[in-house]
Amino acid sequence: MIERLPATPEGLAAAAALLDKSGLAAFPTDTVYGIGCRVGDVQAVARIFAAKRRPTERQVPILAASLEQAAELGYRVDDRVQRLASRWWPGPLTIVLRVEDGAGATPSMAVTQAFRVPDHRVALSLIERSGPLATSSANRSGEPETYDADDVLVAFADDDLLDAVVDGGRVPGGVASTVVDLSETQPRLVREGPITRKQLMEVIGRID
Repeated sequence: MIERLPATPEGLAAAAALLDKSGLAAFPTDTVYGIGCRVGDVQAVARIFAAKRRPTERQVPILAASLEQAAELGYRVDDRVQRLASRWWPGPLTIVLRVEDGAGATPSMAVTQAFRVPDHRVALSLIERSGPLATSSANRSGEPETYDADDVLVAFADDDLLDAVVDGGRVPGGVASTVVDLSETQPRLVREGPITRKQLMEVIGRID
């Protein structure tokens, strides 16, 4: 049975404790509800794929509470990353980073990794307690996205892979984040969302 936790300090602490034990928790973000686990927990990440019924070859982005958390995981943060993060984090910008030279990629540490800092109080409070979370949208692959705790409970009612949902109220939905790849010398726009190519270029120059 999925545990429904309030978005209080006690509820967030309980969710963080579940995540520390390789659990999966759903929580609100600034667009939809997400389902996440601790970064580096290979078995828990596999459970995310199983819960979503999603192909395992697709990478899971990481939600962090700050740029510093991304750097602490061993990913390269240069001046371009700092300028974009300063302008749009927290917010609808996903940045793809490359692992630092010498850090060495492992099964739990990809050579390149997408990061975002969500603009939502509950999500940030949970991530501050648990550390960065490998996160995907809290819905079955190909099925409607979830906008409140009730939606999540319905979406995952027929299995026991999801341990808890933090009830942070209804979220607004909206356009998926802009994704820019800064893992190479030349920046590349992967997906244009709320932040346009022109806006990005005003901060870091030419983008492929």
